[in-house]
Amino acid sequence: MHLIDVLEKKISEVLTGLGYQDEVKLNISNRPDLGDYQYNGAFALAKKYRKSPQVIADEVVGKLLTDQDFKEVSIASGFINLSLSNDALIKYVNDIIANPNINKYMENKKLVLLDYGGANIAKELHVGHLRPANHGEAIKRLFAYCGYDVIGDVHLGDWGRPMGLIIREIKERMPDLPYFDESFKGEYPKECPVSIADLNEIYPLASIKAKEDETYLNEAREITAALQNRHPGYFALWQSFSDLSVTYVKEIYDQLNTNFDLWEGEFSADEFIPEMLEFIKKQNIMEESDGATIINVKEPSDNKEMPPVIITTSAGSSTYATTDLATLYSRFKRYDLDLILYITDLRQNLHFTQVFRAAYKTGIVPKTTQMEHLGLGTMNGPDGKPFKTRDGGVLSLNGLIELVAEETRKVIKDNIKEEDKDALAKELAIAAIKYGDLLPNRTSDYIFDPVKFSDLNGKTGPYLLYSTVRMNSLLKKCAENNIMPSNYEVVGSKEEREIILNLLKVKSVLEKCLNARSMNELAEFVYKLTNSFNAFYGEHEILNETNKKLQTSWITLTKVVYDVNKALLDILGLKVPDKI
Repeated sequence: MHLIDVLEKKISEVLTGLGYQDEVKLNISNRPDLGDYQYNGAFALAKKYRKSPQVIADEVVGKLLTDQDFKEVSIASGFINLSLSNDALIKYVNDIIANPNINKYMENKKLVLLDYGGANIAKELHVGHLRPANHGEAIKRLFAYCGYDVIGDVHLGDWGRPMGLIIREIKERMPDLPYFDESFKGEYPKECPVSIADLNEIYPLASIKAKEDETYLNEAREITAALQNRHPGYFALWQSFSDLSVTYVKEIYDQLNTNFDLWEGEFSADEFIPEMLEFIKKQNIMEESDGATIINVKEPSDNKEMPPVIITTSAGSSTYATTDLATLYSRFKRYDLDLILYITDLRQNLHFTQVFRAAYKTGIVPKTTQMEHLGLGTMNGPDGKPFKTRDGGVLSLNGLIELVAEETRKVIKDNIKEEDKDALAKELAIAAIKYGDLLPNRTSDYIFDPVKFSDLNGKTGPYLLYSTVRMNSLLKKCAENNIMPSNYEVVGSKEEREIILNLLKVKSVLEKCLNARSMNELAEFVYKLTNSFNAFYGEHEILNETNKKLQTSWITLTKVVYDVNKALLDILGLKVPDKI
């Protein structure tokens, strides 16, 4: 058992022996000068048993004073303050060595699907795609670490009118391609006729043309309809630039250490729409409204307007809500999901509220399955405005990585080979970007300053990586001198005590982050744990320590902190390099 669980059980048994019943919860003390933890239950017990909180606290403290797990037990205004003994802390560190999972917050195994990323094919990934990727990946890793089975789906924007616009523009530029020859009977080319650079330029241009030229727009609509009816040429062309775009998108997500189990999207859901519509029709809940088919999702408790979900428009076409419902329909044909999390911009909250209500109302999703929309704030530049390129355009993710890599290259040590510096600068840039993005609460807008977040001495990703690399370097040097981690035997300093008290918080931090579906507390905690180790490292020369018992304890504690740090950084999606 985790030390805190042991202590809570002990206090519970003391209360039972005194004739009281309480679900004991120890709180981290906000007055470290009084104790490491507090038990505040005397007040609730006083009301329940009609006694003074001071009397109950006195009774409990009287039973705990001789307990070897406590160095000191005291009362302040009815609050019971508990300082842990060194023996208890030593045993806890050795428990971690024997069973690293003791620090994990473990839930019952359930199946969770996370829908995040939201990349659009044939369009450059830009800074707006960063937060869904970072937060979705970290939340997914957290759920997996805590014992859940997880599925991550990128849910690509790969269907609908944008695809018709792209094909329309390619047709204008390259009318002689076989995709546009209605009499063509051969095999379509395997290689895409346009490059990624072409695609990044084609869609924005086609969108502008469609707004200015109604004929162009109508032709794109016709192409879209034909594509959705599997026009052989259009479908083959779509497949070629879709494959090319997905390969490119994967490369960028790989750089961000973001990995998906499913590469599905709107196209994947399209084939399920007819079957889903038949399923919904049987529920007799759809209505006609101005030629459109809708599902009313308003509830009596709503204090704001709640528009209906449009299933088919007056023109007979599907909507984003239709596609999302079809996606859910397809998922429940394959998986028995307990929880579904959508990680997108906060501004999509109304859309997901509508979709969730429709999904439950139609029976597409059973009411035993929980669905949540985890909204995200925006990332802005140092001027407080959305990141832009120098010419005022939207900054691509690649552009952001390159911008930050220019800064992180400046902090790389001189002992790194020149030919390795570019790759390391990019690794540090990714860490700076990801940590800087996860540090604020996910719902908050925040300012990302490339210089500030690249600093090796600040609350930054590079600082965390540098510190963790230094721990590993120390472990290697000690191993070369035959100084190996073993058992932790003595708490030799106040700095060690601070490290261990921080390690005790890992489990509760993971629990809080899991329940809040937000990573900011874990990001803050890793920094705090790292800082406490660096304070210890600055005060003690482990390699030169002559007291072998102390030296072994120190390198053992270093190994524990290194392993915990690396595990927590991995949850955040940060890779630890070999050297910096």
